[in-house]
Amino acid sequence: MQTRNANPHVTVTVRHEEITDSLREYATEKIEGIHLDYPKIIEARAILDVEGDRRHKAEIILFCANHIVIDASSETEDMYKSIDFTVAKIARRMRKHKTRLLKSHRPKREETIKYLDEKNYKHDFLDKLPEDVQEEPEPFFVHKESFRLRKLLKEDAIMELDLTERPFVVFDNARRDVTSIVWRKPDGDYGMVDIA
Repeated sequence: MQTRNANPHVTVTVRHEEITDSLREYATEKIEGIHLDYPKIIEARAILDVEGDRRHKAEIILFCANHIVIDASSETEDMYKSIDFTVAKIARRMRKHKTRLLKSHRPKREETIKYLDEKNYKHDFLDKLPEDVQEEPEPFFVHKESFRLRKLLKEDAIMELDLTERPFVVFDNARRDVTSIVWRKPDGDYGMVDIA
């Protein structure tokens, strides 16, 4: 279950009419229901405008991490429909934004992995060792990757970490001219180590 955007701060404002609890809850539930892992939603504002019987306009503004602002609005004859259409537009824009970032940060052909070396051993290999052996068997590689280090800013490395499912990103820090490693901690924050 995805929890990164769970419970962002949501503000619901209604113009030209009193807000009902059911309308506030509906808008809040719909905004909290946007389950995309990037960009992380920090704050959301819903502005619901009612003019006459036939004009119900819903505008939603999302303030996300990395100073990304995504907004959309819809106008229908029913406020609940307007909220649904606006949330659908927001979700499409978030997916589009993520796709653009993935395409622009896709590694070039010469920067991809050059080779993989994989060795597998029979599962009974360790079972046949005598009990009284003092030395542990020598460890073996299960998998090996080779890639070029790219010059990145810390923020770009974190964005790459968010967009991929890698446990960490190794990069040449463009600001400090050292090799750095960024990883995601279990509590959701990020850790970084510089290798001097």
